[in-house]
Amino acid sequence: MRAESLQFLRNLVNTPSPVGHETRGLRVWLDYAQTYSNATHSDAYGNCVATLNPGAGPRLMLAAHADEIAMSVSFVTPEGFIHVRRTGGIDPAISKAQRIVIHTRNGPVKGVVGNVAPHLTRGDGDPKPPKIHDLFIDIGTSSRDETFQLVRIGDPITLANEFDILRGDIAVARAFDNRIGTWAVAETLRLLRPHMAHLEWEICAVANVQEEVGLLGARQIAYSLNPAAALVVDVTHATDYPTVDPRQHGEIRMGKGPALTHGGCNHIEVVGRLEAIAAAKGIPLQHEAMSASSGTDTDVIFWTRGGIPSALISLPNRYMHSPVELVNLRDLEYIPELMAAFALSLRKDEEFKVRI
Repeated sequence: MRAESLQFLRNLVNTPSPVGHETRGLRVWLDYAQTYSNATHSDAYGNCVATLNPGAGPRLMLAAHADEIAMSVSFVTPEGFIHVRRTGGIDPAISKAQRIVIHTRNGPVKGVVGNVAPHLTRGDGDPKPPKIHDLFIDIGTSSRDETFQLVRIGDPITLANEFDILRGDIAVARAFDNRIGTWAVAETLRLLRPHMAHLEWEICAVANVQEEVGLLGARQIAYSLNPAAALVVDVTHATDYPTVDPRQHGEIRMGKGPALTHGGCNHIEVVGRLEAIAAAKGIPLQHEAMSASSGTDTDVIFWTRGGIPSALISLPNRYMHSPVELVNLRDLEYIPELMAAFALSLRKDEEFKVRI
């Protein structure tokens, strides 16, 4: 991967962007995206847009969510320990014994999620998976008053795991879901900028907020932008590791390219165009089917304003919603290459419409 692009990804992933508090991560994204766009703006809730070729023709939206799953301060015991609420799909079982950071108005406060030593739980029978209210955070204070001198109810909390390369193209981090998406839409602008004279559509790269708690930012920005078509980037479950049954979850492998989703919100003509472009460009693709929903922003973008032709492009991700999400960076590089070629294929007078 290009050194500057890799550094951008590292900065995005390492910058905390908890649900409802995405500002710091969005600032990193805007600083990069504005280099390759003609204009940028943000809306009331922080959804950010970088526009290339404004006013040239129909609008293509390239969307990805900027938020990561997190926790928040909910209650403090008389002894100063912090209990939490979840924001998004936090798994309490793997959150125990983790280092965390509480993002306060006065700066970061370090802590740990407490974990009772096995010596003290012997004889209690088979342990049950913890619930979110069972978790407690220790920041080294000894009273409620001392804790409240440092934190406030509602302060967001993220795990303290950062980006690293395991070997070759294999990278590990918390919350690749979905900084890889916001990276990809910004990188698409970078690839397109030298070819702007050949673009017949306006291109809007979007980093939207609060996906993990209901696809909320995507609803807002899709309504505001009202694009003629949309490509959504997110992660999908790689199923190429022990205990995952491909008969139930499909066969998606790291290192075999991004995945296209078929059915439901994924417009057959948009998907078909992406498949044709991938074949022409030698971009490997994997395929997955959906039932009632995709579980991504595509679900709400496609029905906005009477229907926006949309498609979902996903990066295979092992161990999703964990501190050790694992991805292949070459799979990731294919995504902006595919979206840039799609944008350049668009003609001003065309529309995507199911043929009856």
